[in-house]
Amino acid sequence: MGLFDFFNKDKGEKLNQGLFLTRQSFFSRLSKIITGKTIIDASVLADLEEVLLAADVGVDTSMKIIGMVEKRAEKLKNPVIENLREILKEEIAALLQDAPANGFSLPEGQKPYVIMVVGVNGVGKTTTIGKLAWRLKKSGLNVVVGAADTFRAAAVDQLKIWGERTGVPVVSHGMNADPAAVAFDTLKSAAAKGADVVIIDTAGRLHNKVNLMNELIKIKKVMQKVVPAAPHEVLLVLDASTGQNAIEQCRQFTAATAVNALALTKLDGTARGGVVIGICGQFKIPVRYVGVGEGIEDLRIFDKNEFIDSLFEPGGASS
Repeated sequence: MGLFDFFNKDKGEKLNQGLFLTRQSFFSRLSKIITGKTIIDASVLADLEEVLLAADVGVDTSMKIIGMVEKRAEKLKNPVIENLREILKEEIAALLQDAPANGFSLPEGQKPYVIMVVGVNGVGKTTTIGKLAWRLKKSGLNVVVGAADTFRAAAVDQLKIWGERTGVPVVSHGMNADPAAVAFDTLKSAAAKGADVVIIDTAGRLHNKVNLMNELIKIKKVMQKVVPAAPHEVLLVLDASTGQNAIEQCRQFTAATAVNALALTKLDGTARGGVVIGICGQFKIPVRYVGVGEGIEDLRIFDKNEFIDSLFEPGGASS
């Protein structure tokens, strides 16, 4: 059952607008390093490294890209500078992971489909859950949300507000309740209602990694008593505007649990959109969703080809 086709409406233009700051920085810097140059040589590659680092692609992924561009240039009889943009686009595309067709699908026999959402406080995790729940419901699905981030009263209250706003039921035991118990009751409630999708919020504290890991493991084990394959998806929410901090958060959470999908928020308010490339290149995890605005409709399915085309779109650059 393919879903989220409605996401496609105007999403390219919205992504193009959301990447304005990143594109403005990246494209203008790239244009400067190729102006007056005729071939792809060592000096161009050195300048290109600076461009990638400035876009927060990260050292490891930047060096990987530089290496591939250098190899491609060496194979060309005449590595003219005009080839650089196309080579870059192809190498970046190779690093970005492909999300499932149509962005989201419900596999046969996986009902309810369970999404466990993880991420540090302040990245927009609760807002992402609310917007995702709204999108799913809008597509005709029966959705239930579990407020298992019981460490913060604000997280529980915010989810309840989103539930009222979207008409999606939220299961909550209040602050300081056992997160695993909340997750268990949410899945029981969802199964009884014949829900299609369950979204479970979790605590985002990283000050004690051992406790975080133990809590996530406990939540997964308890959920599996109701839905043996749960969670089908572990969605890590990251704030694109934090640049390299987002990469470090990804490292911590992938060590704590089997993250298999990413959502990047606040892409519209940063020039650090290159972090998308860095994260995918380093962790090989697909970006499912990107936040490109504050509106309820501004959580978008990530399309790597549209991302790359928008990144290299000259219309966003300014001198």
